[in-house]
Amino acid sequence: MSGQAYDPGSDGAKMAFAGAMSYGDYLHLGEVLGQQHPLSEAHDEMLFIIQHQTSELWMKLAIHELSAARESLCRGETSAMFKMLARVSRIFEQLNSAWDVLRTMTPADYTHFRKSLGSSSGFQSYQYRMIEYVLGNRNANMLKPHEHMPGVQAMLEAELARPSFYDEVISLLFRTIDGNTEAMPKPQLDRPHEFSSAIQDRWQAVYQNTETYWLLYELGEKLVDLEDYFRRWRFNHVTTVERVIGFKRGTGGTSGVQYLRRMLSVELFPELWSVRGEL
Repeated sequence: MSGQAYDPGSDGAKMAFAGAMSYGDYLHLGEVLGQQHPLSEAHDEMLFIIQHQTSELWMKLAIHELSAARESLCRGETSAMFKMLARVSRIFEQLNSAWDVLRTMTPADYTHFRKSLGSSSGFQSYQYRMIEYVLGNRNANMLKPHEHMPGVQAMLEAELARPSFYDEVISLLFRTIDGNTEAMPKPQLDRPHEFSSAIQDRWQAVYQNTETYWLLYELGEKLVDLEDYFRRWRFNHVTTVERVIGFKRGTGGTSGVQYLRRMLSVELFPELWSVRGEL
């Protein structure tokens, strides 16, 4: 082994960046890495902040992909849509893995800075709310935590005014099976999607005739895959909260674990899960 340090510049790597675009410039790392501001002296508060900031970044990408997937569906560009849906599933896989890091924080660690959070809570994440709204779990009551941010509230209201991604999927389902959408239930714009036997009947036709309806069959499985990861994320959230704070009330005023357990029962695409028992 040579004792001389390797110089990447000798192989052509650019080593001077005055007046040129660098890695840090492109990613605005100065701004990104300067946004962690613990309010206490607790060592674990940095973990808590970075965990949630990175989760919000992944959610931003999920919204970007889901919005584009819906547009691709409406344009009939199914190959692009499938790629985007697969990516969203992998995003939630990343979000699930992040809980493993946060769970290294013990209840004793958390108590050192919990008061610094005030009334802030992940319950107030407007990006998480947007993901739910895009996918079809729409609860207009959940606009209230965002009333102090007019721009955010307007963005969420605009989403409630248009069909969800699942509504667009259902429209394609009825057009393909029936040849029209006359029997299709009306889009549920401002309330959670409710189970429909008419929708399940169409999905059953797809799953019983997969070669005839292969595109819809593949789409149905992509949605189940996405919800599978989404449910795991919710479950991991519950177990992490229970592990760290037990059954205390959440900082945002919710009942904590009890509230999160209630959310576990919500199904995004209920007909796709129910139809499995009919095959």
